[in-house]
Amino acid sequence: MRSLLTSAAISLAFTLFLTPVFLRWFRKWGWGQVIRTPENVHNPSHGAKRGTPTMGGTIFILGTMVGYFIGSYAGNNPPTVSGLLVLWLMLGFGVVGFIDDYMKIRQQRSLGLSGWRKIAGQVIVAVPFAIIALNFPNTVGQTAASGYVSVFRDIQLLSFFALGPILGWLLYLAWISLIGTATSNSVNVADGLDGLAAGSGIFVVGAYSLMAFWQNKQVCADVLDPTVQAGCYAVRDPFDLAIVGASFVGALVGFLWWNAPKAKVFMGDCGSMAIGGVIAAMAIFTRTELLLILIAGVYVIASGSVILQRAYFKITRGKRLFLMSPLHHHLEMRGWPEVTIVVRMWIIAGLLAVSGIGFFYVEWLSRV
Repeated sequence: MRSLLTSAAISLAFTLFLTPVFLRWFRKWGWGQVIRTPENVHNPSHGAKRGTPTMGGTIFILGTMVGYFIGSYAGNNPPTVSGLLVLWLMLGFGVVGFIDDYMKIRQQRSLGLSGWRKIAGQVIVAVPFAIIALNFPNTVGQTAASGYVSVFRDIQLLSFFALGPILGWLLYLAWISLIGTATSNSVNVADGLDGLAAGSGIFVVGAYSLMAFWQNKQVCADVLDPTVQAGCYAVRDPFDLAIVGASFVGALVGFLWWNAPKAKVFMGDCGSMAIGGVIAAMAIFTRTELLLILIAGVYVIASGSVILQRAYFKITRGKRLFLMSPLHHHLEMRGWPEVTIVVRMWIIAGLLAVSGIGFFYVEWLSRV
């Protein structure tokens, strides 16, 4: 418990008190936000935000790592493969986003990496993550990930390797890559208003940290035969997952102090993609991959609205379902104040995350 509280507190202090120091460096280096304001669309102008320091995701990425390592050793809970892999996906996706942000700043354009290049970069990060996660078992044979699709725990009927080792590995790698890229890009789409992605991320990652902590309390005594103990979880390193999740939440809370409307710093793509990486890794390792759709539902709404807009536009040959996508920009076009949209999205994020925890707990009750 000491590790969990220490990591969260240090990450919070790091981002809360050191962000102004980083902002001075960002201004010196010219890391200012490039804003696209289409003249042909009557949208409330974001032009006043132009030049605001960006790539703030580097701050909470660094804060998470500092808090996690100090907290782990302070509480005599050394880092595990699971915790380090969460950091890998956070850092790797963050690097892809950083490259995208840096290209925008250098070229002074709102377009950096193309969509397919972003996805290619994310897959390059996700594949080694997936391979390592299914290897290097602990002393009782557990690996960080599993070869099954999961909702509240592994679904034994949905095994990738039932079709053979080669096809199984291909399906498994594709599945992990899909979860990683879809989650990361969904958070990226939601990062359009001050504090929206960061505030929502606190609820989502907080929910996963809480579920990992609960799994640690209900870990299977016999991992080779989980049916011996009703309702137990055959999850590797659940407490370390709770620690890294708490560290990330602490870092986001401290960052949100400076990112909330009116933002003094933007997280950039490096921040939004890093959030997606942490969420995806936590879902995979806690064996709640499909439950992710509910827990991270606020991000699903954002990306879903974009998909619906494009599909409707093609089907109707030019008509629009929303005034502008994603949904939060549609609400802006309807005249909603930015702060109102952000706070209500936070409320939705909280309700969906709590609902996910509720279903998770009800499923456990049904087994005991």
